[in-house]
Amino acid sequence: MEKSRLEKQLEFIKEIDKEKEITRQTYLASGSRKENDAEHAWHLAVMAYLLSEYANEEIDVAKTMLMVLLHDVVEVDAGDTYAYDEEGKLTQRAREEKAADRLYAILPEDQGQFLRDLWEEFEARETKEAKFARTLDNFQPMMLNAATDGRAWKEHEAKLSKVLKRHAITPEGSKVLWDYAKENFIEPNLDVTLIKDTELE
Repeated sequence: MEKSRLEKQLEFIKEIDKEKEITRQTYLASGSRKENDAEHAWHLAVMAYLLSEYANEEIDVAKTMLMVLLHDVVEVDAGDTYAYDEEGKLTQRAREEKAADRLYAILPEDQGQFLRDLWEEFEARETKEAKFARTLDNFQPMMLNAATDGRAWKEHEAKLSKVLKRHAITPEGSKVLWDYAKENFIEPNLDVTLIKDTELE
């Protein structure tokens, strides 16, 4: 028997509960443990509302909040790929597309397609909402790294050149937030927990 619309919606809601079990490499600001994907997404949604005034362009805040709330749902199947895991990045897109195919097919077709399109928009990084969402996705781990004296950077022996390469896109959504991050998150950690192998411009 075909599942009802409500049954499909509830199945998806229960399925994404698994996001709470996906551990990221970033520590909580307290340093007590690493955050999980669901905590990361919640944090970004709050940031999207509070910091929207610093976007390079005026954005649809509600859309951006939904985008960041769901941007890592695919990791329920695909797992978290650490920002500087070059080997993992080689298969990341394929793993995440497969996950999106399965997860969004659980929902009623209209909602599944809408959320799938929203995820693809985030990944493409072409709209002003997607650019700001990606800025926040990059800004938040830097903020938490700074709050924990660069703990995750130190554990992974992160180099400044790799950090700058990753954050080449960060100013696309908010130059204000990127400039703040450079001065307050990156600079204080140079030669302390972040290996300086290039210059910070």
